[in-house]
Amino acid sequence: MKRNLSIERRNFVKGTAATGAAVWLSPLWMQAKPPSGPVLETTEIPTATHWGSIKAVVRGGDFTKAVPFKDDYPLPMIQALPHRVKARDRVKYPMVREGFLKHGHKSDRSGRGRERFVRVSWEKAFELVARELDRVRKEYGNEAIFAGSVDWHSVGKLHAAPTLLRRMLNLIGGFTDDSGDFSVQAAMTILPHVTGNIEVYDRQTAWPTIIEHTDTIILWGADLLKNNQIGWSPPDHYAYKALAELKKKGGKTIISIDPRRTDTTEYLGAEWVPIRPNTDVAMMLAIAHTLYTEKLYDKAFLDKYTVGFDKFLPYLLGKSDGVEKTPEWAAKITEIDAETIRKIARQMAKGRTMIMSGWAIQRQDHGEQAPWMIVTLASMLGQVGLPGGGFGFSYHYASGGAPQADAPSLPGISAGKNPVKTVIPQAHAVSDLLLNPGKVLDFNGEKIKYPHIRLVYWAGGNPMSHQMDRNRQILAWRRPETIIVNEIYWTSTAKFADIVLPATSTFERNDIDVSSEYTNRYIVAMKQVMEPLYEARSDFDIFAGIAKKLGVEAKFTEGKDEMGWIKHFYAVAQKQAKIKKLPMLDFEAFWKEGVVEFPVPKEAESWVRYGDFRKDPMNNALGTPSGKIEIYSNTIAKFKYDDCLPHPAWFEPAEWLGDRKLAKHYPLHLVSSHPKYRLHSQLDNTWLRDVYEVNGREPMWINPKDAERYGIKEGDVVEVHNKRGRLLAGAVLTDRIREGVILIHEGAWYDPEKPGHRESLCKHGNVNLVTLDKGTSKLAQGNVANTVLVAVKPYRGIPPRVTAFTPPRGG
Repeated sequence: MKRNLSIERRNFVKGTAATGAAVWLSPLWMQAKPPSGPVLETTEIPTATHWGSIKAVVRGGDFTKAVPFKDDYPLPMIQALPHRVKARDRVKYPMVREGFLKHGHKSDRSGRGRERFVRVSWEKAFELVARELDRVRKEYGNEAIFAGSVDWHSVGKLHAAPTLLRRMLNLIGGFTDDSGDFSVQAAMTILPHVTGNIEVYDRQTAWPTIIEHTDTIILWGADLLKNNQIGWSPPDHYAYKALAELKKKGGKTIISIDPRRTDTTEYLGAEWVPIRPNTDVAMMLAIAHTLYTEKLYDKAFLDKYTVGFDKFLPYLLGKSDGVEKTPEWAAKITEIDAETIRKIARQMAKGRTMIMSGWAIQRQDHGEQAPWMIVTLASMLGQVGLPGGGFGFSYHYASGGAPQADAPSLPGISAGKNPVKTVIPQAHAVSDLLLNPGKVLDFNGEKIKYPHIRLVYWAGGNPMSHQMDRNRQILAWRRPETIIVNEIYWTSTAKFADIVLPATSTFERNDIDVSSEYTNRYIVAMKQVMEPLYEARSDFDIFAGIAKKLGVEAKFTEGKDEMGWIKHFYAVAQKQAKIKKLPMLDFEAFWKEGVVEFPVPKEAESWVRYGDFRKDPMNNALGTPSGKIEIYSNTIAKFKYDDCLPHPAWFEPAEWLGDRKLAKHYPLHLVSSHPKYRLHSQLDNTWLRDVYEVNGREPMWINPKDAERYGIKEGDVVEVHNKRGRLLAGAVLTDRIREGVILIHEGAWYDPEKPGHRESLCKHGNVNLVTLDKGTSKLAQGNVANTVLVAVKPYRGIPPRVTAFTPPRGG
């Protein structure tokens, strides 16, 4: 039976109407305490989330409902926020693993993930944390402390847990840090060599310009409709307005190159090109070959605005390696026929073309090459810096491409300066760091020697969900003597810690933020919606308490409490606004109103990325050594890496369907895109699971022909496995995934059948039981989450009960 995934397993409109009942009756929800006021007394309190700014509806002191802010879109995720705050898996009190409480850092570390926890007082918890930090830095030096937190912590300029953690550690001598971004490590490392910018978080050509001028849009691994729901800062979802206008205007050719037919492909009626995973660069090279051999490229642009095309050309034509990158060559690799590739190349050269790239295509082996080739293709077309042309790497995130407001910047609390200089690339190297002290790692032209980590402190993230190769990670997680975690919920990371400190949610504290890092249209008051539950404290108060024990409280707080810092941030923005002659409310009026809005200049709607560079490349030189786009990089050439040449190139991935020997045992390529109803693992512990799960497991998309081949029926619980691990998932038969490929969204909470044991089956469907933990290349060391082959079979017998959301013993 084939399934249309545009109709969810549960009718969401019906579910929305019954939200109140769902919240009250769900076994995952519990009323922490009775309402504190009259139930008929209702207020709306402004605050902000990764899904946008909202108004929290509070009835009788209880957070009961979330509604969109101003004219924002009513995303389904915000409806689950009251449920999430009061989930039964809250960490209620400071907790210590039993073995650690008895034996300290000499305890049996294999007890992590399976031992019971013991409640302690905050005073005791602070003493334990301060004692361990003191012990490690005095015995081994500050380099032995690792603060790996750079994850999707709560929005807000003050309660940024990773920043606060670093601030506290810097005051006592520092720590080993990590750099980069787990999501886009490969792209943000290669692109500064190519364009002089990180690109993935930079301003994009404005949407009104695209709607007006673009003839062809190439969506390369980009699902704009799904991923624009979220933002690092609270998004204003401008992209949805833009997509609606794009669809209404029509008349454009839209091509989606992706192993799955995305929501955006469906909505825009785009042509779907179901490419074989991890072969994007081969197809790009073949498009470039067609542009060159059919004389469809812009030689004048290449000569004036780029360097190195002449050094790339021998590779493209096969003169340097004996392999000409023709469409026929690419067809064998991509399984997209040669004539289709030529047709796409000709279409791109026919008019104004914008290549919109998703981040997924750089989360694969040699992931640096795809972004480099996208810039190369755009340069060959000669439209970089023209209205509606060129390339963009952030249209699928936080309303990239929204016209930017004329606004002051809002500062946040500073981490300060780290006296320790050791920094590792975070996307791949965390498990590697813990397992291999003394190892020397190549990274972007440098040599990094891993220190011996004795203590890990994580705040504001869930690495036991997002890190690749879970079983290898469990082994790595046993190496440190002490693991400390600040957490709101009993995530798998908290369960694998020694000391767990209960943190408040966004709704139990005050903060301030701006709307979307791309638009800056609003400054938003994040007012406390409800009193902290149980004994939870804000991250600021937690680290201030630890700092007090370590004798650095005054430097940590600078004499300011929560509201003192928020007023300080606002005052700095006011000073900038005064210089720019922008009106701003005084703080008290702002805090009462909940928002300050800034104007969006008319000219912002016609802003073009690299427009100034195109007009005057001498006075607007790029940040590369040449000041131009570098198709060949002399800098990278000096690194002499065998897995990243000085120009973009095709490298065979470590695992892919073209490896016939490996594919014989593991015949399906697994892709793990971001989920539709979560932010990574956030919100998986809410009733939203009822909308998307299948038989209580994370869904697995499989093509009906593959399902028939492996004896799988709609709704079956299936086992997905390879040499790294095993997980259970629920089968969804759909022609929205190409043959030979399955899709399991990342972020399902890890749920081992045997807690704490390596090689345990995950009962719930955390995809990282089977993913590969290696670096993209010596250049970026990014993650390769989408480079993985697996086998699938129906699960025989009664599936084990899911316990991912059950607190540990004692918790």
